Order: sequence, then C-alpha cells, then structure tokens
Amino acid sequence: MVRRLSDALAASLVLVASSPLFVLAAIGIRLSSPGPVFFRAKRVGRHGSIFCMYKFRTMHVDQRALASTITAKQDPRVFPFGAWLRRFKIDELPQLLNILRGEMSFIGPRPEDPHIVERFYAAVGLETLRVLPGLASPGSLYHYTHGESRLDAQNPEQSYLEHVLPIKLALDVVYVREASFLHDLRIAVRTMWTIALIALGTSTFPDPPEMHEAARFMDRTTRPSG
Repeated sequence: MVRRLSDALAASLVLVASSPLFVLAAIGIRLSSPGPVFFRAKRVGRHGSIFCMYKFRTMHVDQRALASTITAKQDPRVFPFGAWLRRFKIDELPQLLNILRGEMSFIGPRPEDPHIVERFYAAVGLETLRVLPGLASPGSLYHYTHGESRLDAQNPEQSYLEHVLPIKLALDVVYVREASFLHDLRIAVRTMWTIALIALGTSTFPDPPEMHEAARFMDRTTRPSG
C-alpha cells in the first residue's frame, strides 16, 4: 500500500512537471505522421492480468501491422521524430497513466506482449509476473543499451526471442528476488544516468551488475523458440 501511494504521488508530480513535454511530443507526432498521438498495446501485468499500456506513437499507422512486433534498428515503420522519442525514452512517459491506475510501478520488470508470455515464458521467467511491471528494470536497461544491436533487421522477432529475451528475463528474475527500496533507487539512478549518457553520445556500455547472477537463470527463463 505504501509503495502504491508513493508511486501514485510521484507519477502525479512527474505528469505535472512533464506536461510541456507531453504537448511538444503530441505536436511533433501530429506533424510527423497522420494518426493518433498515443499507441495502446496489450501487455501482461502482475499475476498474469492483461492491461492496456500507453506510449507515444512512434510508427506510421499504415505500417504497424506489416511486420514484427519487435522494432529493429532503423526500422522503416518508425518516423524520424518517433525515433528521437524512442532514443531518449520520451515515448514511455504516457505510462505514468498506467502507474496512476495501479497497473505499473516506476521500477519493475518491463511488461511483455501476451503472445510472447504465453508461448515463450518458462517457469522461472514467470517469476517476473509476481510484481507490478515497471518503467525501468535491469532487463529494460540491458535492452536499451545492448538489445538493439543484437537484433537481426531481417528477422527481429526471432533474434529477440533467441538473443535478448532470455537475458532480459534472467536480469529481471534477479531483480524480483532481490527487490528492495535501495535496489529500486539504484535502478532509477542508473536509468537516468544511462539516458543522459546516450544524450551525450555514448554508445558502448558495460554489462549490468546483475549479469553474473542472471547467468544462473539464463537457460531456464524461456521455452525454446524453434
């Protein structure tokens, strides 16, 4: 209950503080590509519940259904302003609304598509559904700094399932098993620091500190994708 109240209060404050950014993002999206400002995606939340996750739209509406649910580097569906929103994680800001609704938290495993959870999560990976999904986690940070480079532009979904998802899930299993206020605070600081470094042009990052522990779970978080 304390975490729920603190999340709601913090989300309200951040929403107010970032409202000018919301306006600028909405204008940029409307000028860049016809269609809605927001993108709604079904995701799996705590205890397997399905919810609608909000993002700023970064893809052309008429191309979203043409290819993989996973976005590769230089994906032609992403318009230039959308790529900028994605690079600095501004497209994730509407998930503050999910936090206010109690569907997400600031720190927690990133929510995944129901299709991927149903078909590819093994028992250990399902541990990540014991807590609320979040805006940031060790797994999401890994995907942000390393994941895109591991995706094959010709088949991003298959390469995501084989080379990125197992690591993301293993890192987030470590988070779930070691979750604490101080751990959440460290992840929040790491996330803001990483975004700042990327804004300054950094492109190479070390493995996350949880990687050694995550190696114990790597082969047990997902089912074979073949």
